[in-house]
Amino acid sequence: MTMETEFSFTLPQGYMDAEGNLHKDGVMRLATAFDEIVPMKDPRVQANPGYLVIILLSRVIKKLGELEHINPKTIEGLFSADLAYLQDFYGRINANGNDHLGVSCPYCEKEFEVEVSRLGE
Repeated sequence: MTMETEFSFTLPQGYMDAEGNLHKDGVMRLATAFDEIVPMKDPRVQANPGYLVIILLSRVIKKLGELEHINPKTIEGLFSADLAYLQDFYGRINANGNDHLGVSCPYCEKEFEVEVSRLGE
């Protein structure tokens, strides 16, 4: 059995680059302990703990649209809805190890899985 470590997502709004191109589809990998520890030494995080999410997401997002190099400036440029979506997505894939969520129908009580990565569409 192989473990999936990369997950596709679609941003609700999308990242608008300097040329006006919209980037919505991306790939996020699972975070390592190193990914979560290293940003704590960053002066931007030490000055403002809220900046931690910016650094962390810039480390684990491998691709966003046509952009292959994601840095903190990219994450800073996201719309608020997209930042909230990515924080939630990060939490789900790193807590569960997958991008599916077990749910049950409130009417028939049948249990099934939904794909978390498609909730932003």
